[in-house]
Amino acid sequence: MNADGGEAFKAGDRVTPIVTSTESETESAGESLGRMLRAGDVVLLSGDLGAGKTAFVRGLARGVGANPDEVSSPTFTIVQEYAGASATLYHVDLYRLEPPEIDDLGLEDLVSADGIVAIEWAERWRGRPEGDGVIEVTIDDAGEDRRRLDIRHPRAASA
Repeated sequence: MNADGGEAFKAGDRVTPIVTSTESETESAGESLGRMLRAGDVVLLSGDLGAGKTAFVRGLARGVGANPDEVSSPTFTIVQEYAGASATLYHVDLYRLEPPEIDDLGLEDLVSADGIVAIEWAERWRGRPEGDGVIEVTIDDAGEDRRRLDIRHPRAASA
């Protein structure tokens, strides 16, 4: 999945590629996106284990005015909630769940609520949303401790 026509992105979508070399740079990329988010937005994160998804969410938290120090991987709790100045950020981790278990979580209700939802391992969710307000972030190894973040933002496509 990448900016050159990977399956996660539809034709005509604008993909912003970002290369980061440190965890703090990955967080800064998340913070920049977080400042643009509004209630009802959904951020679907995919990437290998250890790619930087949780670091990116720490940045999202800072960008929405939540305390980034409270962000940790919700692998065992499944959903964590962080109160932000602009909206509540819900952080979901689907790593340990199988698709039938994910179907039973009620994520549809969470993403249709008034908060911002960031979902790690989003590719495991068969019913994940699409369209306006859904931002897809793919984090891949770019070699030599670097990460490539491909961010597809539907609102950016018309900008």
